[in-house]
Amino acid sequence: MEELNGYIEKVLSENPVKIILSNPLDKTGKYRKINITKKASGFQVETLTETQAFHSVISGDEVLDFLLEFMKNIFTQLNAFTPEIEYSVKLTKKGRVLFSKRKLKKSPVVWQEHNRQKNYILKEGMQIEPLVDMGVFTKEGKVVQSMYDKFRQINRFIELVDDALTNGTFSELTVIDFGCGKSYLTFLLYYYLTVIKNIKTKIIGLDLKEEVIKSCNDVAKKYGYDGVSFQIGDISSFKADFAVDMVITLHACDTATDFALYNAVSWGAKMIFSVPCCQHELNAQLKSDTFSIMTRYGIIKERISAALTDAIRANLLTCCGYKTQLLEFIDFEHTPKNIMIRAVKTNIPISVKNAAIKEVINLTSEFNLQPTLLKLLKEGKLLN
Repeated sequence: MEELNGYIEKVLSENPVKIILSNPLDKTGKYRKINITKKASGFQVETLTETQAFHSVISGDEVLDFLLEFMKNIFTQLNAFTPEIEYSVKLTKKGRVLFSKRKLKKSPVVWQEHNRQKNYILKEGMQIEPLVDMGVFTKEGKVVQSMYDKFRQINRFIELVDDALTNGTFSELTVIDFGCGKSYLTFLLYYYLTVIKNIKTKIIGLDLKEEVIKSCNDVAKKYGYDGVSFQIGDISSFKADFAVDMVITLHACDTATDFALYNAVSWGAKMIFSVPCCQHELNAQLKSDTFSIMTRYGIIKERISAALTDAIRANLLTCCGYKTQLLEFIDFEHTPKNIMIRAVKTNIPISVKNAAIKEVINLTSEFNLQPTLLKLLKEGKLLN
């Protein structure tokens, strides 16, 4: 593999800003693709499986060994981009190494901490009132220096929604936002859907606080957002007598997330976006004689319980016919609540559904768990 080593070294010597590893040798294997992006120091790595995305950072000294390891054992294609040139390294079935390069018509989109020219959906210069009121934009549409992390977080949310919309063609959307709070993301989502995507949109925001609802309705009127309304409503008891296309639940505490997910499934929502918070339920239930080490230390038990809660939720949504992913919502340094459950209604093979429910049954049996979402779906006869 000296030839492969030489070509990868040549590519790295050109200081690429983005590298993509693709075309796995084993099409049924764990990994689908790896995106590597140059940062101010080192590289940000996004490793994609069929349903998940894992993020890590490697140094410049580690990147060569990293690429060689994956190209020798997992992938057969490497594409690297500088602002002007795309380099390609391919491995044939006969073991030959093919190298090529071509001039780019336009530079690749990259994210760097020191480079704010990322192609965000909500861009500087746009006149977006909610961003001004949040203090993210100045009145001139410039990002306030101290609010740049919030600006990135908002765009990350919009990007996750935008990606899900590519699975269909929508002229109208009805959205339920559980636990909307001050609703700035609700207003920004409405702006994105109506102004940027030109989709006729109706958003209903629910919250338990009467003063919050009044304030949000006043703000919607101020913005002229006729398609946005807010009402007092509880996640567990709200009834929708109309078709719901999208359900959003951000930072709903503990089992409130489960009730929101159950409602979304029962309504046949096409898309679900959920960022769970405070997963206490399984932490109180988690027991195992075989794996007692997992419950011995409080902080470890808490983190394991949170991870198991979201893994079970993702599998149950798969059983209900959703392509489900657990995605990093924002970087670890900004908040610990950084996992988003994104589920898109699609045709899931029965074999995949059966495997997913079997995993849930095995897990709940091993650790003596009784998750609320499983109970709700069984009672509602929504598990196939």
